[in-house]
Amino acid sequence: MLTLLHAGDFHLDTPFRSLPPREAQRRRREQRRALDALRDLAVARQVDLALLAGDLFAASTIYPETVEALSAALAGFPCPVCISPGNHDPFTGHSPYNTHIWPDNVHIFSTEAVSSLTFPDLGVRVYGFAVTSPAREDDPLAGFRPPQDGLVNLGVFHTQAGKAGPYAPTDPAFLAQSGLAYAALGHVHQTTPPDLSLSTPWAYCGCLMGRGFDELGDKGACVVTLDNGKVTDWQFVPLAPSRYLLLEAEVTGQDPKAALLDALGHDHLEDYCRVTLRGESAAPDLPALAEAAQGRCRALELRDDTAVPQDVWARLEEETLTGLFLRELHQRLDAETDPNARRTLQLALRYGLAALEGREAPR
Repeated sequence: MLTLLHAGDFHLDTPFRSLPPREAQRRRREQRRALDALRDLAVARQVDLALLAGDLFAASTIYPETVEALSAALAGFPCPVCISPGNHDPFTGHSPYNTHIWPDNVHIFSTEAVSSLTFPDLGVRVYGFAVTSPAREDDPLAGFRPPQDGLVNLGVFHTQAGKAGPYAPTDPAFLAQSGLAYAALGHVHQTTPPDLSLSTPWAYCGCLMGRGFDELGDKGACVVTLDNGKVTDWQFVPLAPSRYLLLEAEVTGQDPKAALLDALGHDHLEDYCRVTLRGESAAPDLPALAEAAQGRCRALELRDDTAVPQDVWARLEEETLTGLFLRELHQRLDAETDPNARRTLQLALRYGLAALEGREAPR
Protein backbone atom coordinates (compact mmCIF):
# COMPACT_ATOMS: atom_id res chain seq x y z
CA MET A 1 0.00 0.00 0.00
CA LEU A 2 1.30 3.45 -0.95
CA THR A 3 -0.23 6.79 0.10
CA LEU A 4 0.54 9.92 -1.91
CA LEU A 5 -0.16 13.58 -1.29
CA HIS A 6 -0.79 15.49 -4.52
CA ALA A 7 -0.85 19.29 -4.31
CA GLY A 8 0.27 22.32 -6.26
CA ASP A 9 -0.53 25.79 -7.57
CA PHE A 10 -0.05 27.51 -4.20
CA HIS A 11 0.85 30.82 -5.91
CA LEU A 12 2.41 32.04 -2.69
CA ASP A 13 2.82 35.81 -2.40
CA THR A 14 0.08 36.59 -4.90
CA PRO A 15 -0.21 40.41 -4.82
CA PHE A 16 -4.05 40.38 -4.52
CA ARG A 17 -4.18 43.77 -6.23
CA SER A 18 -8.00 43.86 -6.20
CA LEU A 19 -7.99 43.91 -2.39
CA PRO A 20 -7.08 46.76 -0.03
CA PRO A 21 -3.41 46.54 1.04
CA ARG A 22 -4.20 45.35 4.57
CA GLU A 23 -6.52 42.61 3.31
CA ALA A 24 -4.02 41.59 0.62
CA GLN A 25 -1.35 41.17 3.30
CA ARG A 26 -3.78 39.13 5.36
CA ARG A 27 -4.42 36.82 2.40
CA ARG A 28 -0.68 36.27 1.90
CA ARG A 29 -0.34 35.33 5.57
CA GLU A 30 -3.21 32.89 5.13
CA GLN A 31 -1.41 31.33 2.16
CA ARG A 32 1.58 30.68 4.41
CA ARG A 33 -0.64 29.18 7.12
CA ALA A 34 -2.20 26.88 4.53
CA LEU A 35 1.22 25.27 4.21
CA ASP A 36 0.96 24.13 7.81
CA ALA A 37 -2.46 22.63 7.09
CA LEU A 38 -0.91 20.74 4.18
CA ARG A 39 1.86 19.44 6.43
CA ASP A 40 -0.67 18.40 9.07
CA LEU A 41 -2.62 16.50 6.42
CA ALA A 42 0.53 14.66 5.35
CA VAL A 43 1.22 13.70 8.96
CA ALA A 44 -2.38 12.69 9.73
CA ARG A 45 -2.66 10.49 6.65
CA GLN A 46 0.83 9.01 7.15
CA VAL A 47 1.74 9.93 3.59
CA ASP A 48 4.59 7.97 2.01
CA LEU A 49 5.40 10.50 -0.72
CA ALA A 50 4.35 14.07 -1.61
CA LEU A 51 4.11 15.24 -5.22
CA LEU A 52 3.94 19.04 -5.63
CA ALA A 53 3.10 19.97 -9.20
CA GLY A 54 4.53 23.46 -9.55
CA ASP A 55 3.53 27.11 -9.34
CA LEU A 56 4.19 27.04 -5.61
CA PHE A 57 5.25 30.68 -5.91
CA ALA A 58 3.65 33.53 -7.83
CA ALA A 59 5.64 35.16 -10.61
CA SER A 60 6.02 38.51 -8.85
CA THR A 61 7.78 39.39 -5.59
CA ILE A 62 8.69 36.46 -3.36
CA TYR A 63 9.21 37.41 0.28
CA PRO A 64 11.96 35.68 2.28
CA GLU A 65 9.51 34.76 5.03
CA THR A 66 7.42 32.90 2.46
CA VAL A 67 10.36 30.78 1.31
CA GLU A 68 11.18 30.12 4.96
CA ALA A 69 7.56 29.14 5.72
CA LEU A 70 7.45 26.72 2.78
CA SER A 71 10.80 25.22 3.72
CA ALA A 72 9.77 24.74 7.35
CA ALA A 73 6.45 23.15 6.38
CA LEU A 74 8.08 20.73 3.95
CA ALA A 75 10.69 19.78 6.57
CA GLY A 76 7.79 18.63 8.73
CA PHE A 77 6.47 16.22 6.09
CA PRO A 78 6.99 12.59 7.20
CA CYS A 79 8.14 11.62 3.71
CA PRO A 80 10.09 12.66 0.61
CA VAL A 81 8.70 15.65 -1.30
CA CYS A 82 9.12 15.95 -5.09
CA ILE A 83 8.59 19.34 -6.75
CA SER A 84 8.11 20.01 -10.47
CA PRO A 85 8.52 23.79 -11.02
CA GLY A 86 5.90 25.48 -13.20
CA ASN A 87 5.55 28.49 -15.47
CA HIS A 88 4.97 30.91 -12.58
CA ASP A 89 7.91 29.59 -10.57
CA PRO A 90 10.36 28.33 -13.21
CA PHE A 91 13.66 26.83 -12.19
CA THR A 92 16.21 29.55 -12.98
CA GLY A 93 19.52 30.70 -11.59
CA HIS A 94 17.84 33.16 -9.23
CA SER A 95 14.70 31.22 -8.26
CA PRO A 96 14.27 30.12 -4.63
CA TYR A 97 14.50 26.54 -5.87
CA ASN A 98 18.11 27.24 -6.79
CA THR A 99 19.19 29.73 -4.14
CA HIS A 100 17.57 28.39 -0.98
CA ILE A 101 18.96 25.45 1.00
CA TRP A 102 15.99 23.07 1.16
CA PRO A 103 15.43 20.30 3.71
CA ASP A 104 16.98 16.93 2.92
CA ASN A 105 13.58 15.36 2.18
CA VAL A 106 12.85 17.89 -0.60
CA HIS A 107 13.77 16.97 -4.19
CA ILE A 108 13.34 19.53 -6.97
CA PHE A 109 13.42 18.71 -10.69
CA SER A 110 15.71 21.19 -12.39
CA THR A 111 15.89 20.35 -16.11
CA GLU A 112 13.53 20.71 -19.06
CA ALA A 113 14.10 17.07 -19.96
CA VAL A 114 12.14 14.47 -18.02
CA SER A 115 14.31 12.91 -15.32
CA SER A 116 13.65 10.56 -12.44
CA LEU A 117 14.19 10.10 -8.72
CA THR A 118 14.23 6.62 -7.21
CA PHE A 119 13.11 5.78 -3.68
CA PRO A 120 14.14 2.14 -3.15
CA ASP A 121 12.56 1.88 0.31
CA LEU A 122 9.19 2.66 -1.26
CA GLY A 123 9.76 0.72 -4.45
CA VAL A 124 8.95 3.91 -6.33
CA ARG A 125 10.45 5.94 -9.15
CA VAL A 126 9.17 9.52 -9.69
CA TYR A 127 9.46 11.29 -13.04
CA GLY A 128 9.28 15.03 -13.47
CA PHE A 129 10.68 18.04 -15.29
CA ALA A 130 11.13 21.72 -14.61
CA VAL A 131 9.68 24.59 -16.55
CA THR A 132 12.71 26.87 -16.89
CA SER A 133 11.09 29.97 -18.41
CA PRO A 134 7.61 31.54 -18.31
CA ALA A 135 6.63 29.73 -21.53
CA ARG A 136 7.21 26.34 -23.10
CA GLU A 137 5.30 25.27 -26.23
CA ASP A 138 6.74 21.81 -26.94
CA ASP A 139 5.32 18.64 -25.38
CA PRO A 140 7.73 17.75 -22.54
CA LEU A 141 6.45 14.16 -22.46
CA ALA A 142 6.87 13.44 -26.18
CA GLY A 143 8.52 10.03 -26.53
CA PHE A 144 8.48 9.42 -22.79
CA ARG A 145 8.04 5.83 -21.61
CA PRO A 146 9.31 4.55 -18.25
CA PRO A 147 10.85 1.12 -17.90
CA GLN A 148 8.64 -1.62 -16.52
CA ASP A 149 11.12 -3.14 -14.10
CA GLY A 150 9.10 -3.79 -10.96
CA LEU A 151 9.21 -0.27 -9.52
CA VAL A 152 6.02 1.78 -9.26
CA ASN A 153 6.45 4.63 -11.74
CA LEU A 154 4.84 7.96 -10.84
CA GLY A 155 4.86 11.35 -12.51
CA VAL A 156 4.60 14.92 -11.24
CA PHE A 157 4.28 17.43 -14.06
CA HIS A 158 3.27 21.05 -14.48
CA THR A 159 1.51 20.81 -17.83
CA GLN A 160 -1.58 21.79 -19.80
CA ALA A 161 -3.20 18.51 -20.82
CA GLY A 162 -5.07 18.57 -24.09
CA LYS A 163 -4.50 22.19 -25.01
CA ALA A 164 -1.73 23.58 -27.20
CA GLY A 165 -0.08 26.75 -25.96
CA PRO A 166 2.82 28.12 -23.95
CA TYR A 167 2.31 26.00 -20.82
CA ALA A 168 4.17 22.76 -21.54
CA PRO A 169 1.21 21.12 -23.31
CA THR A 170 0.79 17.36 -23.44
CA ASP A 171 -1.58 14.96 -25.17
CA PRO A 172 -3.93 13.36 -22.58
CA ALA A 173 -4.30 10.24 -24.74
CA PHE A 174 -0.55 9.77 -24.70
CA LEU A 175 -0.44 10.54 -20.98
CA ALA A 176 -3.07 7.88 -20.31
CA GLN A 177 -0.88 5.28 -22.06
CA SER A 178 2.44 6.46 -20.62
CA GLY A 179 2.98 3.47 -18.34
CA LEU A 180 2.89 5.52 -15.13
CA ALA A 181 0.85 4.24 -12.20
CA TYR A 182 -0.35 7.81 -11.53
CA ALA A 183 0.41 11.26 -12.95
CA ALA A 184 0.05 14.20 -10.54
CA LEU A 185 -0.55 17.32 -12.62
CA GLY A 186 -0.47 21.01 -11.87
CA HIS A 187 -1.48 24.17 -13.76
CA VAL A 188 -5.29 23.91 -13.86
CA HIS A 189 -6.77 25.43 -10.70
CA GLN A 190 -9.95 23.38 -10.74
CA THR A 191 -9.72 19.93 -9.17
CA THR A 192 -10.11 17.22 -11.81
CA PRO A 193 -10.52 13.66 -10.47
CA PRO A 194 -8.80 10.83 -12.35
CA ASP A 195 -10.45 8.29 -14.59
CA LEU A 196 -9.42 5.11 -12.79
CA SER A 197 -10.24 3.00 -15.83
CA LEU A 198 -7.22 4.44 -17.67
CA SER A 199 -3.90 2.60 -17.75
CA THR A 200 -2.40 5.79 -16.29
CA PRO A 201 -4.90 7.73 -14.16
CA TRP A 202 -4.01 11.42 -14.13
CA ALA A 203 -5.53 14.29 -12.23
CA TYR A 204 -5.28 17.98 -11.45
CA CYS A 205 -5.25 18.71 -7.74
CA GLY A 206 -6.49 22.28 -8.21
CA CYS A 207 -5.03 25.17 -6.23
CA LEU A 208 -4.38 25.21 -2.50
CA MET A 209 -6.37 28.40 -1.87
CA GLY A 210 -8.71 30.44 -4.07
CA ARG A 211 -7.56 33.93 -5.06
CA GLY A 212 -10.57 35.32 -6.93
CA PHE A 213 -13.99 34.61 -8.38
CA ASP A 214 -12.39 32.55 -11.13
CA GLU A 215 -11.28 30.04 -8.45
CA LEU A 216 -14.52 29.11 -6.76
CA GLY A 217 -15.42 26.79 -3.93
CA ASP A 218 -13.37 24.49 -1.74
CA LYS A 219 -9.64 24.31 -2.39
CA GLY A 220 -7.03 21.99 -0.96
CA ALA A 221 -5.07 18.86 -1.86
CA CYS A 222 -5.57 15.24 -2.87
CA VAL A 223 -4.69 12.00 -1.10
CA VAL A 224 -4.10 9.07 -3.43
CA THR A 225 -3.88 5.41 -2.42
CA LEU A 226 -2.17 2.77 -4.56
CA ASP A 227 -2.17 -0.96 -4.00
CA ASN A 228 0.02 -3.26 -6.10
CA GLY A 229 0.85 -0.36 -8.39
CA LYS A 230 -2.81 0.59 -9.04
CA VAL A 231 -4.76 3.59 -7.82
CA THR A 232 -7.49 2.27 -5.54
CA ASP A 233 -8.64 5.50 -3.91
CA TRP A 234 -8.45 9.22 -4.67
CA GLN A 235 -9.76 11.86 -2.27
CA PHE A 236 -9.93 15.64 -2.43
CA VAL A 237 -9.39 17.22 1.00
CA PRO A 238 -10.48 20.86 1.50
CA LEU A 239 -7.85 22.91 3.34
CA ALA A 240 -8.48 26.58 2.54
CA PRO A 241 -9.97 28.59 5.42
CA SER A 242 -11.98 30.78 3.05
CA ARG A 243 -13.68 30.38 -0.30
CA TYR A 244 -14.82 32.51 -3.22
CA LEU A 245 -18.50 31.88 -3.86
CA LEU A 246 -21.15 32.96 -6.37
CA LEU A 247 -24.59 33.26 -4.80
CA GLU A 248 -27.99 34.43 -6.00
CA ALA A 249 -30.77 36.30 -4.22
CA GLU A 250 -34.28 36.11 -5.71
CA VAL A 251 -35.99 39.44 -4.98
CA THR A 252 -39.31 39.00 -6.79
CA GLY A 253 -42.12 39.64 -4.33
CA GLN A 254 -39.90 40.31 -1.35
CA ASP A 255 -37.68 42.95 0.20
CA PRO A 256 -34.20 42.88 -1.40
CA LYS A 257 -32.55 43.14 2.02
CA ALA A 258 -34.37 40.04 3.27
CA ALA A 259 -33.54 38.18 0.07
CA LEU A 260 -29.85 39.09 0.37
CA LEU A 261 -29.56 38.08 4.02
CA ASP A 262 -31.36 34.82 3.28
CA ALA A 263 -28.91 34.06 0.44
CA LEU A 264 -25.90 34.73 2.67
CA GLY A 265 -27.21 32.87 5.70
CA HIS A 266 -24.71 32.42 8.53
CA ASP A 267 -22.32 29.91 6.94
CA HIS A 268 -20.04 32.24 4.97
CA LEU A 269 -18.36 34.33 7.64
CA GLU A 270 -14.86 33.67 6.23
CA ASP A 271 -15.86 33.58 2.56
CA TYR A 272 -15.65 36.11 -0.26
CA CYS A 273 -19.13 36.29 -1.77
CA ARG A 274 -20.48 37.72 -4.98
CA VAL A 275 -24.27 37.88 -4.79
CA THR A 276 -26.34 38.52 -7.89
CA LEU A 277 -29.81 39.96 -7.29
CA ARG A 278 -32.33 38.43 -9.70
CA GLY A 279 -36.02 38.79 -10.37
CA GLU A 280 -38.34 41.79 -10.58
CA SER A 281 -37.76 44.68 -8.24
CA ALA A 282 -37.59 48.40 -7.89
CA ALA A 283 -34.03 49.61 -8.32
CA PRO A 284 -32.09 48.13 -5.37
CA ASP A 285 -29.89 50.40 -3.29
CA LEU A 286 -26.68 48.40 -3.47
CA PRO A 287 -24.62 50.45 -0.94
CA ALA A 288 -27.43 50.18 1.62
CA LEU A 289 -27.75 46.45 1.02
CA ALA A 290 -24.00 45.96 1.42
CA GLU A 291 -24.10 47.85 4.72
CA ALA A 292 -27.03 45.72 5.94
CA ALA A 293 -25.07 42.54 5.17
CA GLN A 294 -21.89 43.54 7.00
CA GLY A 295 -20.55 40.67 9.08
CA ARG A 296 -22.25 37.93 7.05
CA CYS A 297 -19.09 37.29 5.01
CA ARG A 298 -15.53 38.51 4.84
CA ALA A 299 -16.12 40.56 1.70
CA LEU A 300 -19.25 41.12 -0.35
CA GLU A 301 -19.69 42.09 -3.98
CA LEU A 302 -23.22 42.81 -5.20
CA ARG A 303 -24.47 42.61 -8.77
CA ASP A 304 -27.83 43.90 -9.88
CA ASP A 305 -29.44 41.64 -12.47
CA THR A 306 -33.01 42.58 -11.59
CA ALA A 307 -35.64 43.64 -14.07
CA VAL A 308 -38.14 46.44 -13.68
CA PRO A 309 -41.56 45.26 -12.39
CA GLN A 310 -44.06 44.22 -15.05
CA ASP A 311 -46.41 47.11 -14.23
CA VAL A 312 -43.86 49.49 -15.77
CA TRP A 313 -44.85 48.16 -19.19
CA ALA A 314 -48.46 49.24 -18.66
CA ARG A 315 -47.53 52.56 -20.29
CA LEU A 316 -46.08 50.85 -23.35
CA GLU A 317 -48.80 52.02 -25.74
CA GLU A 318 -48.94 55.62 -24.55
CA GLU A 319 -48.55 58.17 -27.35
CA THR A 320 -46.00 60.03 -25.28
CA LEU A 321 -42.22 60.30 -25.13
CA THR A 322 -42.31 57.82 -22.25
CA GLY A 323 -44.36 55.38 -24.31
CA LEU A 324 -41.97 55.73 -27.24
CA PHE A 325 -39.00 55.12 -24.92
CA LEU A 326 -40.65 52.05 -23.39
CA ARG A 327 -41.47 50.56 -26.81
CA GLU A 328 -37.87 51.01 -27.94
CA LEU A 329 -36.43 49.37 -24.80
CA HIS A 330 -39.00 46.57 -24.87
CA GLN A 331 -38.05 45.74 -28.45
CA ARG A 332 -34.35 45.72 -27.64
CA LEU A 333 -34.81 43.54 -24.56
CA ASP A 334 -36.87 41.04 -26.56
CA ALA A 335 -34.13 40.76 -29.16
CA GLU A 336 -31.14 40.66 -26.81
CA THR A 337 -29.85 37.32 -25.46
CA ASP A 338 -26.50 38.33 -23.99
CA PRO A 339 -26.88 38.62 -20.18
CA ASN A 340 -24.47 41.54 -19.87
CA ALA A 341 -26.20 43.47 -22.65
CA ARG A 342 -29.60 42.79 -21.05
CA ARG A 343 -28.28 44.07 -17.74
CA THR A 344 -27.16 47.28 -19.46
CA LEU A 345 -30.56 47.69 -21.10
CA GLN A 346 -32.32 47.28 -17.75
CA LEU A 347 -30.14 50.01 -16.29
CA ALA A 348 -30.88 52.21 -19.29
CA LEU A 349 -34.59 51.60 -18.74
CA ARG A 350 -34.40 52.56 -15.07
CA TYR A 351 -32.34 55.70 -15.58
CA GLY A 352 -34.25 56.70 -18.70
CA LEU A 353 -37.57 56.57 -16.85
CA ALA A 354 -36.08 58.54 -13.96
CA ALA A 355 -34.93 61.24 -16.39
CA LEU A 356 -38.30 61.37 -18.12
CA GLU A 357 -40.07 61.69 -14.76
CA GLY A 358 -37.63 64.28 -13.42
CA ARG A 359 -36.41 62.03 -10.59
CA GLU A 360 -32.98 62.24 -8.98
CA ALA A 361 -32.53 58.47 -8.91
CA PRO A 362 -34.25 55.47 -10.53
CA ARG A 363 -36.88 53.56 -8.66
